[in-house]
Parts: sequence; C-alpha cells; structure tokens
Amino acid sequence: MAYLYLGIAIIAEIFATTMLKDTNGFTVLVPSLFTIAGYGLAFFMLSLCVQSIPTGIIYALWSGIGIAGIAVLGWLVHKQTLDIPAIAGIVLILAGVIVIKLFSKAVV
Repeated sequence: MAYLYLGIAIIAEIFATTMLKDTNGFTVLVPSLFTIAGYGLAFFMLSLCVQSIPTGIIYALWSGIGIAGIAVLGWLVHKQTLDIPAIAGIVLILAGVIVIKLFSKAVV
C-alpha cells in the first residue's frame, strides 16, 4: 500500500507544480486552488508512506520521478524546451531511481 500512496503523492506533486505556473503568483484563483490541493494531497500521502518506507528512499523516488514528470509536462503543457544536457541529467536521475528501486536493500 505504501508504494500506491507514494505514486499518488508523486502524481499530486507533479500536477500541483505544473499548475503553479498558471497561478501567476497566486493571483489566479482556480490554478491556485488546484496547486494548494495538489500539494496538500501530496504531503498527506507522503505522511502515510513514511510509516513503512525509509524517508530518504521516499524522497529520492519522489523527487527523481517528480523532476522527470514535471520536465515532460513543462514541455507538453507550457512549451518549455529541454536541451541535450537537461535531458541527459534527467535520464541520469531516473537511472538513480531505478538503481535504488531494483538494488537497494533499504527499499521495502
């Protein structure tokens, strides 16, 4: 169940961060509400994960997958470009997440 909660937390955080650009400094109501709700859900789900997965592992997975997801959505939704070094960095981050998940004994 903890990894389901982590997945929901990651999706909520990616959604909230993607919406953050549209808040225009929290001056636009609907995107601001979506952003606040997304971060609220993300942190609530994270609070459920820490009961059974080590915090460092949770944060590594959450941030790594979140970085990649936000980069992709920034490209798709906000037409933000990524150059080769940025793409290479994101691939390396995802490789680190995969190594942690597949080989670390710290992961439950």
